[in-house]
Amino acid sequence: MKERAWGTMAMRRMGQAALLAVSFALASCGGDIVPRGRVERASKAPRDARPAAPPPLELRQCMVKLQSQSVLFTPLPDQNFGGGCTAMGSVKLLDIGVPATNLGAMTCNLAANFAAWARYGVQPAARLILGAEIERIETFGTYNCRPIAGSGKLSEHAHSNAVDVSAFVLSDGRRITIEQGWNGDRQTRQFLEIVRASACKRFRTVLSPDYNVAHRDHFHFDMGGRGGFCR
Repeated sequence: MKERAWGTMAMRRMGQAALLAVSFALASCGGDIVPRGRVERASKAPRDARPAAPPPLELRQCMVKLQSQSVLFTPLPDQNFGGGCTAMGSVKLLDIGVPATNLGAMTCNLAANFAAWARYGVQPAARLILGAEIERIETFGTYNCRPIAGSGKLSEHAHSNAVDVSAFVLSDGRRITIEQGWNGDRQTRQFLEIVRASACKRFRTVLSPDYNVAHRDHFHFDMGGRGGFCR
């Protein structure tokens, strides 16, 4: 009995010694494996952490509108690029029913109106006047951190709130550019004038070659300003 008791005590002492050795080894590491005093706090959310705010009502309504029109798009995170240039409440259009090039970040309202213009303004005009389908709308792009030409004021492009349309490619192989077509044959001029008029009903600002030489080769559409300007 004494031998058994002595053996049990010895095992306990060996276990305690091993535990002390492990504790010493952990404490001697370059850094605590589990930093002291942080275990409890790590299981809690930081004091300053807040749940992500839902998109503004206007943005949610715009996205619902895009979905109802079977427009394929992806929402983009808000970004501040510095210098006053931002992309807030923006989306990227993936499929509007009419292929379009160089479409980057666009405010949702701009995207919704561009999709409607392409589908209900440009395509019917091409069928009626040119007797062909629109195969592709070519653009110079959307977001661009730059000022208005000849001005120190930032362009709506600097807020992902503008798009520049440069040409239309037709199913019969024709390519109508704004630069050459604006003063082209009667049929081409009629088509471009109609699609510009259609744009004036959807965008707050529409600029064409009639406005100034800086727009000789494209239509500029944006959703900036309060009143409509079409030229």
